[in-house]
Amino acid sequence: MVITTTNPDAEEQLHSTFASRYARAPIPKFKMPEKSIPSEAAYQIINDELALDGTPKLNLASFVTTWMEPECDKLIMASINKNYVDMDEYPVTTELQNRCVNMIAHLFNAPVGATETAVGVATVGSSEAMMLAGLAFKRKWQAKRKLEGKPYDRPNIVTGANVQVCWEKFARYFEVELKEVKLSEGYYVMDPLKAVEMVDENTICVAAILGSTLTGEFENVKLLNELLTKKNKDTGWDTPIHVDAASGGFIAPFLYPDLEWDFRLPLVKSINVSGHKYGLVYPGVGWVVWRSKEDLPDELIFHINYLGSDQPTFTLNFSKGSSQIIGQYYQLIRLGFEGYKNIMENCMENARVLKQGIEKMGRFKIVSKDVGVPLVAFSLKDSSKYTVFQISENLRSG
Repeated sequence: MVITTTNPDAEEQLHSTFASRYARAPIPKFKMPEKSIPSEAAYQIINDELALDGTPKLNLASFVTTWMEPECDKLIMASINKNYVDMDEYPVTTELQNRCVNMIAHLFNAPVGATETAVGVATVGSSEAMMLAGLAFKRKWQAKRKLEGKPYDRPNIVTGANVQVCWEKFARYFEVELKEVKLSEGYYVMDPLKAVEMVDENTICVAAILGSTLTGEFENVKLLNELLTKKNKDTGWDTPIHVDAASGGFIAPFLYPDLEWDFRLPLVKSINVSGHKYGLVYPGVGWVVWRSKEDLPDELIFHINYLGSDQPTFTLNFSKGSSQIIGQYYQLIRLGFEGYKNIMENCMENARVLKQGIEKMGRFKIVSKDVGVPLVAFSLKDSSKYTVFQISENLRSG
């Protein structure tokens, strides 16, 4: 939902030069027209306005996928009228989702046996995914506190101050205190040592970011696991870890296979990832996977039969399109491990070339790291004449 900032004038009219061949009269901007107009006119009016939007393929400030193969576009258009939640009517789509969950779980080294099914779900982007994971942690913590006869009304979560705004939304919407580790000059990710120091008996989990929005850097999940394991042993707590791999989840397995950040670390209980970022699918699709069934409380799963058969569901949303899920399955089987690896290596090489070019100018300081998401973040060495915001504005207008 977008909170509008428009001050609508009910009398303001919408004119379209190229639609005039179909409809001579303008239409109101903020009120439904009294009369119908030809389909050609409606198309032309909207198409003319959308021409003023940016071109997705030229969007250099986004991690989000802006192109897919024509074959996948066909699949997406063919399934655009399918409601994913109607599992009884579209069982094959549900099966494709389950296959994607299992492929992603194996990619993240989940302890899933050959005959076992991974635990996870498709979501509307990583924001919904991490909120589902956060809810699971909150409910598990509350249940444990109730059994121990202890207060369970003041849960908190520990993150770095570099987290994406969806974590702030989760904290506010679901009444969880957000304890942020402050960043320091030259170190723009969460410090595991400081994070563990902030953990107390009310901490439902520590959230680590694999691919910071600010710099693309990976946080040190392995060190966090080691420090938190020791604190849990000393205190008798069992504080877990969630990894927000929205940006890096489809990077690390292919570029840094030996980097331990995923379910190889015992305290990592859930991971979210964006399919519409380096998962190479149009927005918006996300994924959340859990280490095991024990990490997802049964009380959060609803069983509905509105549409025929029993359908277990765990989402914040209900109706949603199937096309992005089908697009994700297409990419996974079309590209395979080799294809994803080649694309990520190519993205990283592009980032290296861009970094070298920016460094040669001599005016900028590179703040992104070599290990992380393939992006280049930089700041001005001298801000006395221009600011980075002015440069950003000029790049956008160019």
